[in-house]
Amino acid sequence: MAYTYDALKLEKGMYHEAGKSFTQVLEQCDPSEAYKGTALEGLDAYQRQLKRFDIKVKGTGSDVVEKFFRTSDSAVLFPEYIARSVRQGMEEANLLPEITAAVTRFDGLDYRSIASVPGEEKELRRVEEGAAIPATTVKTQENLVKLHKRGRMLVASYEAIRYQKLDLFSVTLRQIGAHINRMLLEDAIDVLVNGDGNGNPAQVHTVGAGAIGGSSGTLDYDALVDFWAQFEPYEMNTLLVPTDVMVSMLKLPEFQNPLTGLNFQGTGKLSTPMGAKLLRTSAMESGKLIGLDSRFALEMVQGSEVTVEYDKLIDRQLERAAITTIAGFAKLFQDAAKVLKISG
Repeated sequence: MAYTYDALKLEKGMYHEAGKSFTQVLEQCDPSEAYKGTALEGLDAYQRQLKRFDIKVKGTGSDVVEKFFRTSDSAVLFPEYIARSVRQGMEEANLLPEITAAVTRFDGLDYRSIASVPGEEKELRRVEEGAAIPATTVKTQENLVKLHKRGRMLVASYEAIRYQKLDLFSVTLRQIGAHINRMLLEDAIDVLVNGDGNGNPAQVHTVGAGAIGGSSGTLDYDALVDFWAQFEPYEMNTLLVPTDVMVSMLKLPEFQNPLTGLNFQGTGKLSTPMGAKLLRTSAMESGKLIGLDSRFALEMVQGSEVTVEYDKLIDRQLERAAITTIAGFAKLFQDAAKVLKISG
């Protein structure tokens, strides 16, 4: 049986079709639906091209980088291999899905989000017969949310990597992805704490002051409960903490409950006695923690997927090839995220 993918002509132009990724362009030329019930079912269009040129990108039998450049057609696949490896690194230990309520795709650099009028979302009054129903006003934010380009420069000569195994080279690319993801997480935390420029910073509470009990400089369970109580009508279902705060929390007697320990040993995930998911990250400032309702706090605005300088990569000019992504964050409901400072 003859397959379309065997005779597909690959060219650089596939990377710059407006609004489409390289894989989407391949899928348009070689739809996966045509392979249902065959040995190639389950592979996407890009993976079928790897099979066509017999390029193995992972495992003990992975090929060397040079295998991509045996023909002009197979060389076109190299930038997509770079992008997929970087995306894999971004997705490993990625905390962003745990703290974002929505992801918006946007083609541009300046984005205007929406928000309800502060305070109105809490008003759920009884409506008497003939009375007007209370309204929640949704309007666009006054200031634009700016999207930022984040990335890394791949600096290597073709001669230096041509004989490297693709499986090993992927490790370096996944590390680049992890660095990019760390930068995006720092952007998200900054918006949670300081707002997105629309006068919506998070309310800051301090241990031992105001409604939060305990002694300044010491985190105890009573302070956490008081902090949890500040979220009504929202739900504090996620906690972002730095390492020092995580250590303090794990030493609390309430966190030494046998069921909490069994859950950690079985899944590697910690939950607090209040039911919130506990996420540790070095992107957080020490001595602080962020509590949030992940269903309502943050919107991620994605301007582009991972992109690479495909011309350089296809032409073996790897000396300085940029790997970038464009994204930003918008605050949705201001009171859905709050900050707790351990000391004043």
